[in-house]
Amino acid sequence: MATIRKSARSTNPAAERPHPDATRRSQRSRQAIYDAALALVGEVGYPKTTIEGIAARAGVGKQTIYRWWSSKAEVLLEAFLDLGEQAVEAQGQGEPYAIPDTGDIAADLKAVLRATVDQLYDPKFEAPSRALAAEGLVNEQLGREFVAKLLEPSLQLHVDRLRAAQAAGQVRPEIDPRIALELFVSPLAQRWLQHTAPVSYAYTDTLVDYALHGLAPR
Repeated sequence: MATIRKSARSTNPAAERPHPDATRRSQRSRQAIYDAALALVGEVGYPKTTIEGIAARAGVGKQTIYRWWSSKAEVLLEAFLDLGEQAVEAQGQGEPYAIPDTGDIAADLKAVLRATVDQLYDPKFEAPSRALAAEGLVNEQLGREFVAKLLEPSLQLHVDRLRAAQAAGQVRPEIDPRIALELFVSPLAQRWLQHTAPVSYAYTDTLVDYALHGLAPR
């Protein structure tokens, strides 16, 4: 009688189980860390947020966080970038965002600044935005990354829209768009960061009116 052998699969039950997807597990851990960092900054503030607290909230060891980031500031910056990407995906924007060009530069700038006000006071964005802006003032490396990854892409949208307005004869050709955008973007940022006065749609509309009065063809 022939001897019936068990296959290797039968003799090793562990081999039948699928191997864990390390990449997927890593992504889940990262997302949990992002969510924990953003939640803690919103609940207890940036100064009281710690790597240990983020790790406990995310359900990971703090060594996992230190394997990917060297500080809570770096964690928060990456988490905030991810939050922005999620917002874009939720809006179904498959292509890079651009400030709409309706042919009316004042209306377009007022619309984008109103949207900016809404985002600045959105609870999901406000606390991490303030934390990163403040930390960037004392942490030069973080400040440079904050500007390069978050601020400059947004400012470039304004530059592009102002250049289109120049081409349409709505803004004087010799105007430097990068300087011009600061006439309405910088005052808004100052009020919001330093609480010097209330921020409203009426305020941002007025900024645009004042700025464009000095930019209009003479």
